[in-house]
Amino acid sequence: MKTNHQLYILSFLLILTFSCKEKLEKKVSVSKKIHTFYYNWYGSPEYDGKYLHWNHEILPHWSDTTWNNAGSFKGGNDIGANYYPALGNYSSNDPKVINEHFKLMQQAGIGVCVMSWWGKNGFEDKSIPTYLDIAAKYGIQLAFHIEPFYKSVAELKAQLHYIHEQYGKHSAVYKTNGKPLYYMYDSYKLDASEWAKLLKPNGELSIRNTELDATFIGLWVHENEGDFFTTGGFDGFYTYFASTGFVYGSTPKNWKQLADFAQKNKLLFIPSVGPGYIDTRIRPWNANNTKSREQGSYYEHMFESAAKLNPNYISITSFNEWHEGTQIEPAVPKTIPNYTYEDYGKNVDSLFYIRKTRELIEKYVH
Repeated sequence: MKTNHQLYILSFLLILTFSCKEKLEKKVSVSKKIHTFYYNWYGSPEYDGKYLHWNHEILPHWSDTTWNNAGSFKGGNDIGANYYPALGNYSSNDPKVINEHFKLMQQAGIGVCVMSWWGKNGFEDKSIPTYLDIAAKYGIQLAFHIEPFYKSVAELKAQLHYIHEQYGKHSAVYKTNGKPLYYMYDSYKLDASEWAKLLKPNGELSIRNTELDATFIGLWVHENEGDFFTTGGFDGFYTYFASTGFVYGSTPKNWKQLADFAQKNKLLFIPSVGPGYIDTRIRPWNANNTKSREQGSYYEHMFESAAKLNPNYISITSFNEWHEGTQIEPAVPKTIPNYTYEDYGKNVDSLFYIRKTRELIEKYVH
């Protein structure tokens, strides 16, 4: 028979056990309201036989032909990015790297990973089964960020069929109302009338009420683009860019208008937030769009601006778009001849933006 003292100790241990369990569950919980754009286009000589993307070329100016930026980075210590990854020049096909990335996403509280996708059998496609299996292990799901590699909706429809056949039944594919969600990057490259063929119920190539039906999210860039999404048959729109002021859609002061338009037209509005922006290694002429991280305050301002509109989702640009300096993935200080990489700030470790993301989710997302 236990004494009162023993019962007290037992009760204390039970309370401590449940308390620790609750803290652990809270620590590793993820929010399906939070999506992050993810790039699986990196290659390493050790894993893929050559560098891919770490050796990015220097890009020509969008319009000013007087810029002569010929050349590219070597990879290794000299990469096409203003920050240097803690994991080095990793391969996006390495299961160890994929596992580490999903562990970090889980720590950050991110529930949906939005994979950059360039079509069937491409470099970014071959490891999708591995991504899906590892994502499931961490309670995270995948959506597809479909890049503008297609020239018509007929071509796109064939690609959607491939996604459906190859991946549609996997439990880690994110679905809303029973349908997968697709972000359509640079959707403006096709006319609204072309999109209507695919996305309107009476369109000649319509996927509505078929096995290929999905939630299609187009990219809002300039001010008066609402008719594009309604005429084209989209289910909503997002803003992607992490540089405030770069375009109308990426500027938080305009988001209330976008949110009101979405509500009026029964569309999803998914504002995109980011920790900062810098791409002057690959676009040396683009310094005007650099946005300082301000040790997390820039990120918090964008996140708060999005959250106060109570959107269905908030998207983060990005987990690992190193070329544009929008990553929340850990970066480390590094100096090479003729260049010193950016870092996350004084008295800040490499996991700062992983922790900051969870902090913002817990503060603003309910």
